[in-house]
Amino acid sequence: MRVGLTSTIPVEVVLAAGHTPVDLNNVFVASPEAGRLVRDAEAAGYPRNACSWVKGIYSTILQYDISTVIVVTQGDCSQMHAMMETLSDADVQFIAFAYPWDRSRRQLKREMQRLMRAFDTDWEAATAVQERLRPLRAKIARLDDMTWQDGTVTGYENHLYQVSCSDFTGDVERFEADVDGFLQEAAGRRAPSYRARIGLVGVPPIYSDLYQFLEQLGLHVAFNEIQRQFTMVPSLGCDLLTQYQCYTYPYDIFARLEDIATEAANRRLEGIVHYVQSFCFRQIHDHMMRRELDCPVLTLEGDRPGALTARDKLRLEAFAETLEARR
Repeated sequence: MRVGLTSTIPVEVVLAAGHTPVDLNNVFVASPEAGRLVRDAEAAGYPRNACSWVKGIYSTILQYDISTVIVVTQGDCSQMHAMMETLSDADVQFIAFAYPWDRSRRQLKREMQRLMRAFDTDWEAATAVQERLRPLRAKIARLDDMTWQDGTVTGYENHLYQVSCSDFTGDVERFEADVDGFLQEAAGRRAPSYRARIGLVGVPPIYSDLYQFLEQLGLHVAFNEIQRQFTMVPSLGCDLLTQYQCYTYPYDIFARLEDIATEAANRRLEGIVHYVQSFCFRQIHDHMMRRELDCPVLTLEGDRPGALTARDKLRLEAFAETLEARR
């Protein structure tokens, strides 16, 4: 059975039960008709000022006939509650998963056990899958090192492989073989020169050409914040419960800020692009990013899937010039 995911969840549970995880975000944004999926949701009654990710996921569930969906009801997006209700007349089984706001180890364990019961599996089986995934996650860690230490992996390639760790593209073995081939190919490259090293923080961008345009400007994305969190690499040696307790995205902003500041120093970042999604509560965190981070921050807001606007490009060009002048 294919199991849709609205956000990163303990994927080891789904795999332990023998099912195929499908990250609906990745399916939506990679679709050549992503814009139409948003418009379809609006035609069905979704307002213009609802998040395009939610609208895209709504249409993706219907178009790809996903019958079971794990919805992160706490720690991701409150609009997902309404999305479930708008699909109440569809033949879809929703399974809720809530990250505890206070990062309570006890409550998180309860949620993970509830998820295991829903899929008729147990802690032992999920832990066995975690052990199976460790070598693959270590390879993704190596890919990340090649991005910021060697400069032989582009920011887009880094983004693509890391963001895919939410569901391993539905086939762990094939994904690992793809990673192996990529690492071998990238090892033979020579690192190009760049105007500046930057980080991209915030939710993965909805734009289709952001990374490519940044490369054209000579900006090397040496850090993808949330995508790296999807890999679970920062907690690679931990037990399964701790792995998802250390995962920063679904909890408060302070652990994220600490992680960003640490990696900005380690990776010698000269600037940060903070991507925010229109109509998302996480936009409120932007002023905290600017206040707490010790480097120039450019805030980039995206709404619908598609290419960067002319205004976005002008702002990014000016940011690149500013970083180059500061060198």
